[in-house]
Amino acid sequence: MPDTSAVPLTGIDAHAHVFTRELDLAAERRYAPGYDAPLAQYLAHLHRHGFSHGVLVQPSFLGTDNSYLLSALRQAPERLRGVVVLAPDTSPVVLERLAAQGVVGIRLNLLGKAMPDLREPLWKRFFGRVAEFGWHVELHRHVDDLPELVTQLLPCGVRLVIDHFGRPDAALGVHHPGFAHVLALGANEQVWLKVSGLYRLGGTDEQKLAFAREAMALLEQRFGAQRLVWGSDWPHTQHEHHISFPTAVAQLEALGCSSHLRQALLIDAPRVLFGF
Repeated sequence: MPDTSAVPLTGIDAHAHVFTRELDLAAERRYAPGYDAPLAQYLAHLHRHGFSHGVLVQPSFLGTDNSYLLSALRQAPERLRGVVVLAPDTSPVVLERLAAQGVVGIRLNLLGKAMPDLREPLWKRFFGRVAEFGWHVELHRHVDDLPELVTQLLPCGVRLVIDHFGRPDAALGVHHPGFAHVLALGANEQVWLKVSGLYRLGGTDEQKLAFAREAMALLEQRFGAQRLVWGSDWPHTQHEHHISFPTAVAQLEALGCSSHLRQALLIDAPRVLFGF
């Protein structure tokens, strides 16, 4: 694992993407970018807003070809960690090689896909290997399906990270059964949650902010501040025309977090989860 001790830790962005439009795209995809999101631009955003470290997450439209992400990690190993997308038959030798390059987790982006049975032997062996490396599994799926996925994965012993608040519909409020089930998952110490992608929730902008402010108090109660991390979700794919890195930071500020919770979101919790 790369050493980060030489870089003072002032803040960690737990979720961002880098890519160029020239890369080969996955055959099955929901979106294709028409612009570049290079590492230099991302690092400039971090510096401008007082963040020292970041976590690069493989975007869904690149499938399991993580080469561009890995190249980015090599350019700033002391400041970055990576979350990749892998096939379940990936060998332990490959996992070891990825871990040495700063990879700390895998992403299951299941939006728009059929629900897999993660109890199948191939998946179980894979997640067992992931657990041995101390990696986490990031889950991107709408809120109603998350409890089933978490139930399937918990016996594997991996840490689980719920993406983007669990993608609830903000218009339905924090007491809707779907989000209530996500809150209940916080009782298990293997489960974490990303406070990110506020603009990806259903509802109006006003409903999204109102939901997030109310949700933060409940999330802190159920998960504890030590299992909540914040991410910019830069470059805000499919929302790039009205969201920017400064907008994401402003949305964080609008949540009205206490100094204790802010310290946990930006430094204490992500430092543990991502191995900084």
